Amino acid sequence: MTVPYACQPSDSRGRRWPERMSTFRSPWQRDRDRIIHSSAFRRLKHKTQVFVEHEGDYYRTRLTHTIEVAQVARTIAGTLGLNTDLAETVALAHDLGHPPFGHTGEDALAVLMEPYGGFDHNAQALRIVTRLERHYAEFDGLNLTWESLEGIAKHNGPVHPPLPYALAEVNAEWDLELHTNASAEAQVAAVADDVAYNHHDLHDGLRAGLFTEEDLSQLPVIGEAFAQVDHLHPGLEPMRRRHEALRRVFGVMVEDVIAVAENRLASLQPQSVDDIRHMDGPIIRFSKPLYQNLKAIKSFLFTRMYRAPTVVVERRRVTEMLNGLFPLYLNDAGKLPDHWREAAEAASSETERARVVLDYVAGMTDRFAIQEAERLLG
Repeated sequence: MTVPYACQPSDSRGRRWPERMSTFRSPWQRDRDRIIHSSAFRRLKHKTQVFVEHEGDYYRTRLTHTIEVAQVARTIAGTLGLNTDLAETVALAHDLGHPPFGHTGEDALAVLMEPYGGFDHNAQALRIVTRLERHYAEFDGLNLTWESLEGIAKHNGPVHPPLPYALAEVNAEWDLELHTNASAEAQVAAVADDVAYNHHDLHDGLRAGLFTEEDLSQLPVIGEAFAQVDHLHPGLEPMRRRHEALRRVFGVMVEDVIAVAENRLASLQPQSVDDIRHMDGPIIRFSKPLYQNLKAIKSFLFTRMYRAPTVVVERRRVTEMLNGLFPLYLNDAGKLPDHWREAAEAASSETERARVVLDYVAGMTDRFAIQEAERLLG
């Protein structure tokens, strides 16, 4: 049973290009399915979070991360009586705009694109679902509903000028009310993203040997989780001990978000989706104590994982690849595949050409970018 502030399919603002309603799927189930069948979604399989794609089969990729985020989003949304289909849709789309090589790739492309309007992965996700996916006869993009586009644009909160060009273009065509909060469902997707990466980066960092269980035992929340496991299961083998402790950390985060949301919703009594949008800040968030604890965990991960010496070496290497490929394509469109070459040659300005090149490079998987760098740059 949904609540009055949940998004209702019957109240959807519809699609940019009107379509007949499905007889057996809600608008957001259709959006979800279009995202799953998109080329950009399939490419997430070979795009990475922290470790480059070839480094190990056990590390999370963008695809496995996205599936985990969607699972958490459905759980939280369902518990709160929100629309689980919309929460899942935003979760599945939230990373579509990420380039190869994780945040390292985004940092590199942001610098390269500085003269041409910048780069932001959320804005690029909107560009993908409104322009770059070209499979349908009647429109470019996936023709998602307004609510799904809103969620992709501002699941992390209101967006203020200056806007990334990719977001500005979409918003000029269809006002996404960027100054307001997103729906509760989109806020759920944003928190689910935090829950998922806080959890799996701990797993991946341990597997990579960047820190130990003993290191983690010194951190808030995680230390208590290991202590609980040791009390309940003394002498448990290391891999099971690790998993048992980190799944408790996972549970603490999810339960905290649900408890905070239930308390705030009971106190504020919103009566519509627009009440949620116009609140003073997000309704879905961690409690202040847990937020502070997670800041300590993130600080640890930043030092010991995201900026670990081996990761820094790899960051430098893949940044050099993108710094080589981007200007090569920009200055010699003949190096691009036919479709992209035609688009680059038809561009009316250097900025427009750079944006074509960005769309091509940002769409690459890790392995394809490495192959292209080897082929074209040696």
